[in-house]
Formats: sequence, structure tokens, C-alpha cells
Amino acid sequence: MAEKMVSISTAKADFSKLVAEAEAGDEIVLTWRGKPVAKLVVIADRPKRVAGSLRGQVSIGPEFFEALPPEELDAWDQ
Repeated sequence: MAEKMVSISTAKADFSKLVAEAEAGDEIVLTWRGKPVAKLVVIADRPKRVAGSLRGQVSIGPEFFEALPPEELDAWDQ
């Protein structure tokens, strides 16, 4: 992975090109007046959520379905 320093003014002009370079695996360091201030990097793919993947690991007791006490219900109305 290559690291490339680019001024913000140059990044404005070449943004699409820099995004393509980041997608290819390069790290683009944006500079302001010669000092590094930000990085343009590719976002790693997140694993897809699988429905039911926590089955058996989480349980909800019957108290979850009981009515809330009046003082808690009043707090929701505020």
C-alpha cells in the first residue's frame, strides 16, 4: 500500500482520481499548508448481517411484556 501526500487544493481538482487510487489500496494523506490533516482510505467491506445469528444467545423474559409502572409512563409523556 502506497502513501501519497496531496494538498487539499490539488485534491479538489483531482478528487475522482484520488478516490480511484484509494479504492486500489493507496492511502492518500491530505495536507493543509504542508501539514498532514486527513486521510483518504478505502472503507473495508462490512460482513452482512445474518438474521437469527444470535439465536440461543439472547433471551427476553416475560417481564419485558408487562406494563410499565405509572411513574415511568408519566416520564415518557414529558
